[in-house]
Amino acid sequence: MAAMLAMRGIGVVVFDDDRRPDLLVGESLLPTVVLLMRKLGIEERVREFSQHKPGVSFLHRSGGRLDFLFPAKALGTMPNYAYNVPRPQFDNLLRIRAEELGAVFVARRAEIEMAPEGSGREIQLSAASLALVPGVRHPKLLVDATGRARVFARGLGIPARSGKRNDLALFAHYENFRSGGDIDGQVVISTLTRGWSWRIPLPGRMSVGVVIDKDAAKAHGATAEEKLESIIASERLLCEDGAGRRRLTDVMSYTNYQLVSERGHGPGWVMTGDAYGFVDPMLSPGLFMAMQSADMLDRHVFARGAGVLDDARAMARGCARVFGELRDWHAAWSELIEYFYDGRMYSLDEGGKQIRETKGAWMPQTWMERHLTKHITGMVSGARTRSRYGRSLLKFTTDHLMSDVSPPEAYAIR
Repeated sequence: MAAMLAMRGIGVVVFDDDRRPDLLVGESLLPTVVLLMRKLGIEERVREFSQHKPGVSFLHRSGGRLDFLFPAKALGTMPNYAYNVPRPQFDNLLRIRAEELGAVFVARRAEIEMAPEGSGREIQLSAASLALVPGVRHPKLLVDATGRARVFARGLGIPARSGKRNDLALFAHYENFRSGGDIDGQVVISTLTRGWSWRIPLPGRMSVGVVIDKDAAKAHGATAEEKLESIIASERLLCEDGAGRRRLTDVMSYTNYQLVSERGHGPGWVMTGDAYGFVDPMLSPGLFMAMQSADMLDRHVFARGAGVLDDARAMARGCARVFGELRDWHAAWSELIEYFYDGRMYSLDEGGKQIRETKGAWMPQTWMERHLTKHITGMVSGARTRSRYGRSLLKFTTDHLMSDVSPPEAYAIR
């Protein structure tokens, strides 16, 4: 957000104490993020320290397998590849790029307080925070990019809608842990006896994570390290590929990673990224959604230039459009991810395999199967996730056209 504002010629001060964990969820990116890298002019630098990502595969405890490889050719302007990124280097590059474009960083956390009536703002910087930037009056706009700390939402008492799951995510980096994929860089998602896991190939290491119900996790030990190692050892799809593993990092844990704030902007302030909302990590939408929210604010609000900051009505109209679209993005990702959680996607794939094996190339069923696969691949890659047609096609197919296949319950994540 800071880089994009600076590119518009808008002065930016970023309060950032630079305290971050070594590991963050959001290491596997979507092709749509590559477009945003290009907009910032950083793709070549990202490529130098990242792993090329050709797609994602889903392995089921029953032996089933789904492969979503990005198309052989780019979809218009959409690239047919992505990257798996070491987050410390990626985040640091975003900061460097923002500074190159003129953003000023202050190595402290900002303090906010309620603004006085008549000021035209709901919240403001404290005098102590403002004093850290000599010669700068109070900014016209405050942007909350604090991630899950959700500083503005907590300060203003803005409620949020949480997801229905009660999961715990545990992950660490390993060496000597096979990916289970057929192609270098391919991300692998496995449906386990309980919950699911990810394997994200990174340069010189593998990011391995498990997502499991909090209550089920209690049976695997008291600490995060005990839980993760016990789950890996007890799951066939993980223990064989990780037989010679050596853990390189501490184990990180995350909870409550499905949340959307009920309000994302107001007089003199706006949220971006996880500060507004975040979604389930299964299809790797997190970093895309964070960067996409900043890009949407740039296109729908700040493309008008610095003058928009003095036009309260224009700001409100632009932000209303942005957050209307963001709510639809969150809904679309949640809908799509649920097809994997409840098993419908595997049942659908089973039916597709039957068609490919029994029907001729020019039969209507074969054409329909190829057509649906194309749209699902586009939705999973982030290119067509919000497509009304694709979402309706997928729902109609799973509601009415699946027959002679295993019921979704047989494939559901427990």
